[in-house]
Amino acid sequence: MLRSQRVRNLGWVLGGVIAITVGVSGQTVDPLSGTWKLNLAKSKYSPASLAPKSGTTKFEATKGTVEAVVDGVDGQGRATHSEYTATLDGKDSPWKGTIDGRPSPDQDAIAWKKIDDYTYELVNKLKGQVLTTQRTVIARDGKTRTNTVTGKNAQGQTVNHTVVYERQ
Repeated sequence: MLRSQRVRNLGWVLGGVIAITVGVSGQTVDPLSGTWKLNLAKSKYSPASLAPKSGTTKFEATKGTVEAVVDGVDGQGRATHSEYTATLDGKDSPWKGTIDGRPSPDQDAIAWKKIDDYTYELVNKLKGQVLTTQRTVIARDGKTRTNTVTGKNAQGQTVNHTVVYERQ
């Protein structure tokens, strides 16, 4: 192979690598993605007895889905865990959760809808019935996420929560 052909081929290879690198690094990460820790001091729960002791949520949001893993301790000191993958089209997706290692009777489906880059609406359901509606807003600086939750829980209690999370 002639030296000029080798140089030209090397140029094409390097150009391809640079284009791929720029393409990958130019992709934007959804502001929801990451690990979020509950800030109890900034949150308000009504009724107050439903406030958990702690909570951490890990989200991985892509173009059309969100994957979530949620761990915490409820107000009674029981370990909680849930995980799901939901589409962002407002349709029901299965939700699985546990309380102290036993299946949670509180919810079995969740529906997510992306409103804009920083806002989502969620509907929590049990046996096809809407329990609560949640509006999730991520601050433009990406440091906090606020969930406003209204409706009734699985026990029939009216809930009205404003829950603040901080990015970790």
